[in-house]
Amino acid sequence: MQKIIKPLNALFSEKAQIAVEGADELYREIRIENTLSDEDGNEVRLKEGAEVTVVIKADESQTEAKKNF
Repeated sequence: MQKIIKPLNALFSEKAQIAVEGADELYREIRIENTLSDEDGNEVRLKEGAEVTVVIKADESQTEAKKNF
């Protein structure tokens, strides 16, 4: 996790900016609300500098075999 972005006012939520290693230059950072849940359902937030793992999932019906060209 790269940094915490504080909201400009109370109407907005705090964001966590996450660096995605190996992504194209324009897509190396993503921002998400810094409101998460732990295993017990308690609300938590990421600390600045926290190491995170980004997982991409898709339902099997939404995928297809890769074609070799």
